[in-house]
Amino acid sequence: MPELPDITIYIEALEKRILGQTLERVRVVSPFLLRTATPPLGGATGKKVLRLRRVGKRICIGLEGDLWLVLHLMIAGRLHWRARGVKGSPPRGLAAFDFPVGSLLWTEAGSQKRASLHVVSGKAGLRELDPGGIEVLVSDSEQFAAVLLSANHTLKRALTDPRLFSGIGNAYSDEILFEAKLSPLAFTRKLAAPEIDRLFEAARTTLARWTERLRREAGGRFPENVTAFREGMAVHGRYKQPCPRCGTKVQRIRYASNETNYCPACQTGGKLLADRALSRLLGEDWPRTLDELELLTTKPK
Repeated sequence: MPELPDITIYIEALEKRILGQTLERVRVVSPFLLRTATPPLGGATGKKVLRLRRVGKRICIGLEGDLWLVLHLMIAGRLHWRARGVKGSPPRGLAAFDFPVGSLLWTEAGSQKRASLHVVSGKAGLRELDPGGIEVLVSDSEQFAAVLLSANHTLKRALTDPRLFSGIGNAYSDEILFEAKLSPLAFTRKLAAPEIDRLFEAARTTLARWTERLRREAGGRFPENVTAFREGMAVHGRYKQPCPRCGTKVQRIRYASNETNYCPACQTGGKLLADRALSRLLGEDWPRTLDELELLTTKPK
């Protein structure tokens, strides 16, 4: 699933191409994509793009008349910049947004069709789609600590909960925990103050570093190779490969469709976190799917 660094680069690329442009037409290919009826999607036609912003992992396109198109890519959704009028066809094609200078094509791999498009009006409409997590890159350490300790979850669950922290998912949570030298299964309310500070700095460093790295890689082009598995990641997607810090083989925890990667030497004191032994713990603290977690909107208790 595209996360904060990926969504940031998408928005920067879109700003260069569609900001100030008139949306000529929206062509929805998949009947499962549009999740709202009011305001009508047709009301977006002929309106100029005035602003773009990110809400969690959602891309929000602000049009004249305080109308917003909210794109949630979910796990397999991707955006592409193509020649004006490009054909979007099933099963991968979801929609195309036509502008005088080109077309934004939205595709989704697989058959589950999880991506969604909402049309909302004003800030109130956007707030209804905002899970409420804080922006780590603009928060301070006290705010971060307060949110982290507001519920007693494993660190992996806490970091990826959109009601707590905005824009962090499976991939970058692995990288943050590696940077902080903390176990994904450590519980938030058992952390010492220095560990919380370390996690805060690791989150800020990791998100900022990868955003800048992806910006350099894009080099002004539209990002076409958005993936959860990046060359240069320390642990995510690197099961059985050597840890870049100590050389120990990276390990994983698998539960349902979720997978977490970690270095046992750097993060768990050499202890292997066996999948079978953790089934009860994971069943209580982790959702069975990433989608389940991503779509949470009520605050945790």
